[in-house]
Amino acid sequence: MSPKAYRRGYIVAILLGIESDHAALWQVFSQVAKHKQTLLLNGDRSDPKAVYSFHESIVNALRPTLKEGVRSIIVASPAKTSYAQEFLSHIKTHHSWLLQGPNRATFSTITGSASTPPQVAALTKTTMFKQLIQETASEETENLLEILDKRLNKADNLVFFSVEEAENMILGTQPPGKPKPEYLLLTDNYLSSSRQKNRVHRLLQIAKNRGVKTRIINAESTAGLRLTQLGGLVCLARAD
Repeated sequence: MSPKAYRRGYIVAILLGIESDHAALWQVFSQVAKHKQTLLLNGDRSDPKAVYSFHESIVNALRPTLKEGVRSIIVASPAKTSYAQEFLSHIKTHHSWLLQGPNRATFSTITGSASTPPQVAALTKTTMFKQLIQETASEETENLLEILDKRLNKADNLVFFSVEEAENMILGTQPPGKPKPEYLLLTDNYLSSSRQKNRVHRLLQIAKNRGVKTRIINAESTAGLRLTQLGGLVCLARAD
């Protein structure tokens, strides 16, 4: 990872700012928010088809980050508008898969604009935003804990607890029919205190590039405490 990536910290949520004619997508890192994409509404909000296409374009823009394992999404819209609620209604009606199962995403709403860096900087400093980050992160890590405990209770050897085992799983090419790496989970304390920090960062980057869901979890959270009990790093595989 580059020095710039180090300064950002680790990603904790997605911030989606919806306005009357566009939506801005941001990746919220532990130290800074990074603009990812702006999507335009092609048409008028009075046209249901235009709004439907707009909402679908937002879902498609969210997919890559969701596939990386980031499941916390905060939706912002200006006061006295229903843009956030309309988008969540679209999710419930057309993409209920996002709200179900252990891999479900956690959505929350906040009043405010999030289109420009100054707007995002002001919004992310509010007490409400910080509280939402904590709440959505808590729900997300509970979902991860559910996945972890289910894998631990299976006798199929799909959980690995060391950097070496994770590297063998993620860096190697797994033959057809063999388990494939699905998650790489570690605590922020493990990452900051590891004597093999560069090695771990390299593993995180390669895992991300290969489609493995990577999550750095607050060590003080419920899931973080559980991970710490297991050594601080866990690689979960899935059987094909």
